[in-house]
Amino acid sequence: MDAITGRKNPKVAHMKKLGSSHAYRLERGEFLCDGEKLLAEAVKNGAQVKTVMYCGDAPDVCPPGAGIYSVPRDIIEYISPLKTPQNILFSVGIPDMEGQLPEGGRYIILDAVSDPGNVGTVIRTADAFGIDAVIFMGECADLYNPKTVRATMGAVFRQRVLRADVTVIEKLKDAGVRVYAAALHRDSEDIRDISHDNCAVVIGSEGHGVSEGVINACHKTVVIPMGQQCESLNAASAAAVIMWELVRGDEHIGG
Repeated sequence: MDAITGRKNPKVAHMKKLGSSHAYRLERGEFLCDGEKLLAEAVKNGAQVKTVMYCGDAPDVCPPGAGIYSVPRDIIEYISPLKTPQNILFSVGIPDMEGQLPEGGRYIILDAVSDPGNVGTVIRTADAFGIDAVIFMGECADLYNPKTVRATMGAVFRQRVLRADVTVIEKLKDAGVRVYAAALHRDSEDIRDISHDNCAVVIGSEGHGVSEGVINACHKTVVIPMGQQCESLNAASAAAVIMWELVRGDEHIGG
C-alpha cells in the first residue's frame, strides 16, 4: 500500500474526474464509489475494482490487483462530490449495459427518470424483489453518478440493468411480455388486476410522467389506487409499489 499526499497527483485527478464527469466515466470505463460496505459488496459480486483510496484504517477487504493508496482526509473530501464522503473511495470498471433480454420475466422500464436518488432507489428495490431487469430508456439519470451508486446500497453490483430505446417495448411484446405504462388514463387498469407473469411496467419521469409515444407503444396503462386527495407518487415510490404487486405472490419473496 502506497501513500499519496498531494492533490496534484494524477491518480487523485483521475478519481476526482470520475466523480464529476459523466463523459469522463464513459471514456475511461470506470465509476467512483465510496464506503467500506460498498467496497465489500463490489468484491463479493466480482466487480472489477481498480483503485482504492482511504484515510485512517486500511479497508478490511483489499481487492486483488487493485491499486491501494493511503491519503489524507482532505483528499477524500476533495475527490468526492458527495457532501459527507466516507473514509474510503474506490473506482470500478463499468460493465456492459447492452445485451439480450431474457425470455419472459418481469421488468421495470424507466422512461427519462432523471433524479439520481430515485433511480438508485429503484435499482435497490428491484434487487430486493428479484426483478429480472431494470431498463433505462431516454434521458435517465446516470447509473454511475456517485449519488445514484450510493442510493443503490450495493445493488448496483447485483441488479441487471440494461439501456435501450423505445423499440425495446416491441421486442418485449414480441417475446410475449405484456407491457404497461403507469399513467392516469380513463381506461387504466388497477395494478392489482393485471397478470403479473411476463410483465413489464414503464415508470415515467418525476415532472412529466410516461411520454405519450411510449404510452401508445404499450398494451395498456395501469394505476396504483390511492386516496382522492393524492394525485401521484414520486417515481421511486410508485416503482416500489408496482414491483411489490408484481412479485408478492412469489414463494421466494420473504422465504
